[in-house]
Amino acid sequence: MILTARKSTYLFFAFLLMIHMSSCAQNSSNTIVTAADQTSLYLKKLKGKKIAVVANQTSVLSVLQRAEVSENVMGSKKVTQHLVDFLHNYNGVTVKKVFAPEHGFRGKADAGEEIKDGVDTKTGLPIISLYGKNKKPSKEQLKGINAVVFDIQDVGVRFYTYISTLHYVMEACAESGIPVIVLDRPNPNGHYIDGPVLEPEHKSFVGMHPVPVVYGMTIGEYAKMINGEKWLANGIKAKLTVIPLKNYTHQSEYSLPIKPSPNLPNDVSINLYPSLCFFEGTNVSAGRGTDMQFQVYGSPFLSDKNPFSYTPSPNEGAKYPKHAYMICYGEDLRKTPRLKELNLSWLMKACKENTTKNFFNKFFTKLAGTTMLQSQLEGEVPQADIKRTWKEGLEKFKKVRAKYLLYK
Repeated sequence: MILTARKSTYLFFAFLLMIHMSSCAQNSSNTIVTAADQTSLYLKKLKGKKIAVVANQTSVLSVLQRAEVSENVMGSKKVTQHLVDFLHNYNGVTVKKVFAPEHGFRGKADAGEEIKDGVDTKTGLPIISLYGKNKKPSKEQLKGINAVVFDIQDVGVRFYTYISTLHYVMEACAESGIPVIVLDRPNPNGHYIDGPVLEPEHKSFVGMHPVPVVYGMTIGEYAKMINGEKWLANGIKAKLTVIPLKNYTHQSEYSLPIKPSPNLPNDVSINLYPSLCFFEGTNVSAGRGTDMQFQVYGSPFLSDKNPFSYTPSPNEGAKYPKHAYMICYGEDLRKTPRLKELNLSWLMKACKENTTKNFFNKFFTKLAGTTMLQSQLEGEVPQADIKRTWKEGLEKFKKVRAKYLLYK
C-alpha cells in the first residue's frame, strides 16, 4: 500500500515536471535569442585570436552562474554580463581593445558630444573612441588584430549613428584584411519602412547610405547590404560574418532591456523617435532635458493654448538642452499607439503654429536627406501628398533590401 502511494506520488510529480518542461520548451521556442547569447556560434571563430570589440552598454549576454538556491543547495541562475567582460575572461580569446561609438562605451555621453579615448576601469582594456575626430579605426589602431566583433543595439533609423560607425569599421577592416563578425540584435522599428530616401549630396554621419529614414532591417542585415551594394570606399568588401538571431521576424515586438542611448529611455520613445527626431532640425524641443525624451515636443514659440507644457533643464544625456529653463508649449505623446509609419502631423502642426521666422535650421536637411521635405512643410503640402513623393524611392529600396534579409 505504501509502495503504491509512493509510486503515485512519483508519477504525479513526474507529470508536473513534464508539464513544466513542455511549457519551458514552448516559451523558449518563441523567445528571441540574440546572437551574443548563442556563444557556440562565434566563440570557435575567435579561438586563438587577438580581437577588438565594438561595443557599448547594450552589448550584453545572459550567462549561467552558480548560485545558492536555498540553504546548502547549489544551483544556477542566469545573469547579465557584458560581452567585453565575457570575452576578456574566456580562455583562448584575447581582447586587445574596445572601440566605442557615439555616447561612449558606457552610454553616458550627450548626443553629439565628442567621446575621448580612455581605459576601461573593470578590465584595464584601452577604449578607442569612434565618435569625434576619429570616426574610423586607423591602420595603427588595428595593428595586430585578427578579428573585430561588432555588437551594438540599433533602433533601425537612418540618422541613428551606430550604422555609420558600422560602415567605417567594416571599411577599415576591409582595407586591412581583418574579418568582421557582427552579432545581430533585433530592430525595435523593424516592422515598417518609410520616409524619403537619402540623396547623395546630403550624405553625412547622420545619413551615409541611400536608404529611407526607417529601413526595416537588423544591423546584421544592414551590414550585408553595405557589403553587397559596395558602399564602402572604392567598392571594397569586408570579410563579413553575421551571427543571426533566433526566433526573430521583422514583425516581432521587442522590448529593449537596456536603453540604447541616454535619450531613448523606453519603448515609446524608441517607437516615436523616427517621427520626432525631425524636431532636432528645428527650434522645437523633443523633450531632451526631461524624463520624457522623444515622447513630447514643445517650444516657447508655439501657442500657449496647447494643453501641455514642460520646462527642460540639464540632466544626464542633455547637459545643454534646447530652451533650458524656458516653458515649452506642445503635446504629450506618451499614450500614442505603436506607430507603423512615420507621422508628420506633429511636425506639420508645429511648423504652422511657430511664431518665429527661423523654424528650421541647417541640420533639418541632413536628417531628412533631401531639401524637398522642408519645402513641402513650408508650403503646407498635405501629409498624404508628401508621402506619395516617397513612393518611388521606397519601392526601389525594398527591392535592394530583399536581397539581404535573414528573417521574414
